[in-house]
Amino acid sequence: MFKLALRNVLRQQTRTALTLAAIGLGVAGLILGGGYVEDILVQLREATIHSQLGHLQVYKTGQYASGGQRPFDYLIDDSPIIEKALRGVPGVVAETRRLSFSGLISNGHGELPMLGEGIQAESEIRIGTALSMLSGRRLSAGDPFGIVVGEGVANALKLKVGDSVDLVVSTREGAMNTLQFTVMGVFRSLSKEYDARAVQISLGTAAELVDTTGITAVVVLLDDTTNTDRALATLRAQLPADRYEIMTWRELADFYNGTAALYERQFAVLQVIILVMVLLSVANNVNMTLHERTPEFGIMRALGRTGRDIFRQAVLETTLLGVLGATMGVVIGVALAVVISIIGIPMPPPPNSETGFTAAIRVVPAILAAAFGLGILASIGASLLPARHLARIPVVEALRRTA
Repeated sequence: MFKLALRNVLRQQTRTALTLAAIGLGVAGLILGGGYVEDILVQLREATIHSQLGHLQVYKTGQYASGGQRPFDYLIDDSPIIEKALRGVPGVVAETRRLSFSGLISNGHGELPMLGEGIQAESEIRIGTALSMLSGRRLSAGDPFGIVVGEGVANALKLKVGDSVDLVVSTREGAMNTLQFTVMGVFRSLSKEYDARAVQISLGTAAELVDTTGITAVVVLLDDTTNTDRALATLRAQLPADRYEIMTWRELADFYNGTAALYERQFAVLQVIILVMVLLSVANNVNMTLHERTPEFGIMRALGRTGRDIFRQAVLETTLLGVLGATMGVVIGVALAVVISIIGIPMPPPPNSETGFTAAIRVVPAILAAAFGLGILASIGASLLPARHLARIPVVEALRRTA
């Protein structure tokens, strides 16, 4: 039966070529679309992680649920315990402590509400690789009274490198405190909203400014994002849940989660559209081919084949077309993905960002397998109704159509 199906496929060369083209182009389209979406999500994910979040963040239990309303009630005063636990977590390449605070930033010509962070300069540089400096430089350990500000803050107050600014904040006890800083640099992150309020100073100076020895969070960077769940499980086993809560980048990245859900829905719609197009194209060609071969199948029935045999024969031929077309589509899709990735796809800034990027087409085994399978399933689906109709035609009626 397989040998006969192969001979029948090769016999109708023009129509076979058209069917293979429809299947192959559909499969290639799924590979290109899926690889494009995957690349955008991977780039957005890594930019989010390396801009602000890291892979894991450790808080005092209750801080995340409070929404930052009472930050000084949830300070971590025993961070060495966390640092000791991190030494037993595989894949950790960097960790840093942060102290968050809020207040006003002023340069004598205006003032602006700000969200500040006290950071460890050297370890923060390793984690925040996606932060781009528009002017000046990042903080270093030798800048106790240096400050870097977000692009929006710099634009609002017309700040430039070397300017002096004052930070006015409320201490842990409720008193007001102020210190003067020198602008060392202006940065841009993935989030325009974050840049409109964010400033960074050294951790020691931030502790002095708010009069505390505690920290808000310990941020952890891993060697690979795929190790996040394993590192989370290991760290949770070592830290008591009644004292610490550990959040992953997925739980903190609201913008990424919303964007990922949007792109996944769009790709699902694209899959349905391509699947329907392949189904209709293949169904048209298969229906015409089987109709023309009705006398042939009538002779097979007259020689002893059953309607079930005819049905299986017709579906097998179309399945063979599906396998050949899907294989061709995978080859075309991978080749185009490589070429397009070398050239690059210039992309505008995503929403809430001012930084564009260059997209590529990722060759993902799961997407290749899904596209290959959908190509075959579409071909099989297109043959079911014509094959069923053909198998039910009476032998006499089928033979009567012989020219």
